Formats: sequence, C-alpha cells, structure tokens
Amino acid sequence: MKKTKTLHKNNPHNQEYDFTILCASYPALKEYVLINKYNNESIDFFNAKAVLALNKALLKHYYEIDSYELPQEHLIPPIPGRADYIHYLAQYLTQNNANTTPKGKKVKILDIGTGANCIYPIIASAAYSWDIVACDNSQESLDIAKNIVASNKSLENKVEFRLQTKQQDIFTNIVQNEEHFMACICNPPFHKSKEDANEASSRKIKNLKKDKYAQTVLNFSGTANELWCKGGEVEFISKIISQSTQYKKNFFCFSSLVSKKEHLSIFEKKLKNSKAIDIKVLEMKQGQKISRILVWSFLSKKEKQVWIDTHL
Repeated sequence: MKKTKTLHKNNPHNQEYDFTILCASYPALKEYVLINKYNNESIDFFNAKAVLALNKALLKHYYEIDSYELPQEHLIPPIPGRADYIHYLAQYLTQNNANTTPKGKKVKILDIGTGANCIYPIIASAAYSWDIVACDNSQESLDIAKNIVASNKSLENKVEFRLQTKQQDIFTNIVQNEEHFMACICNPPFHKSKEDANEASSRKIKNLKKDKYAQTVLNFSGTANELWCKGGEVEFISKIISQSTQYKKNFFCFSSLVSKKEHLSIFEKKLKNSKAIDIKVLEMKQGQKISRILVWSFLSKKEKQVWIDTHL
C-alpha cells in the first residue's frame, strides 16, 4: 500500500486504507464502501455509521478487538491520529531510555479522561504492552469502556479503571502515594461550552468538505465531558500542570494534547514557573492538520536514569 500520509513512521495507519483487507476483517464495513471522486475506494466520512464501521474494522485488523460497542452519543475517535499520540510518546520515552523503547507491564501509563471509547488504552496496550490506568469523572463513560475491555480477550488484565469523584482534581484520589507512572496522557476537552464546540464543528466540516484529508480528522458526536469544560483546554491543561507539581516524583513525565498553537506560550510559561526541567512540544502532522503534544518532566537527567533503573 502506498504511503501518502504523514503520520509517525511506526503508525500502522501511515498509508491509504486497504478496504479489501479491512472488509475481510470486518465484513459489515462492505455496505459503506464506495468510490470517491479521486477514483479510490473509501467511505462517506460524514456518515457516523460508516465511520464507526471503519473503526471497528481497524480495531479488529490492527488491535485484535473483536467487540467494540459505542453508544451513538459518544465520541467516535479518529484512530490514526490517536495512534500517533501513542507512537510519538513512545519515541520520546525511547530517547530518554538510551534509545531502547520501554515496553511491557512495568511501563505504567495514566490516561486522564479516557472516555467511553477507551481508544488510548487499546492502542497503547497493543502497540507496546503498556499497563494502563484509565480514569474519568463520568461513571457512565467508564462503564462503557469497561464493557469494551471485558468483551475482548486481547485486553484481559491490561487496563484498570478508576473514577475521579472530584471535578476539580486530576491526580488526587487516582494516583496512590507510592505509585509510579512512566507518563500520563490526555486528550482534554478543547472547548469552553457546547455552543463553542458546535461552532467549531461547523467550521471544521465546511473546511473538510474542501479537503481531501477529511477522513483523517473528522469526529462525530461526543458528550459534554468529552468535548467541552469551563475554560476549555486552557483551564484544563493549566489544572494538570498545576497539580502535576504535587506528583513530580510519581511520574517520569506528563503529557497532553494541545489543540491551539497559540495556547502553547501560556502552558510553557506556567511550566517554567512550576520549575519543570524538561519541556518539549512534539508536532504531529496528518494531511493538512498539525496537532501538538506537550510533554514535561520535573526530573533532571540524573534523576531520570535513577527512575528508569528503579522502576523499569
């Protein structure tokens, strides 16, 4: 298959979709396959049922997920982009571990706001066999994610779920005193309100209809806690940064997706004021879209080595 996208080199989705293979893995996808204006096999990426069918095929073929049931109102995740986050984080960890990629259950990752779709635990456990703690402040989302994990043999003993009972807290009540994580990951609610989210979605759809890469970035549905929160991503990520200072010895590093480039200067200033030692911005490119991962650590180079020697 031709490589035409610009995803991470280790991302298995860094190529055009092979619908023959995907339909063989998940036959229900066949009814949604059509020939697009570029004379290629594709689906209607503005049809939520078609997108969900494609996701089920991708999860079946690449991640051994046999059962994936997601209620209509919840966010349908764009799997290639989600996988990119995991692979770029793995690259960062590799660069900090003598160019050896940390793998296996000793690598513990905290997924902040895992959501009903449970997509990061699925990808991270399949790609690197990481041990995932998935937390959320929505019991409904956790119950749906738990059902996905319980329905798939490939996820057995790979994901632990924890409910955050306090809206204002990120790590408190989730991270235990003597618990150590290689990293946290987070896809924060980017918008300030439902109206803000709907407006952004309308703009995105208008732009995507003119963009041949529409299929790589479009999301459907999404509940309040998945898409928006008071203050949007600025307030949410600022909260992670502020509270991460209390857990600097529990984590090798912290990370979060950042939607808007102009917000990076706000976060970098906060991190410097919080005495973070290592601050990195990892750029991910996908077609016309550029997104960013903000990574930070409070450990010096020597402390990182001690952390690795002790916990890996």
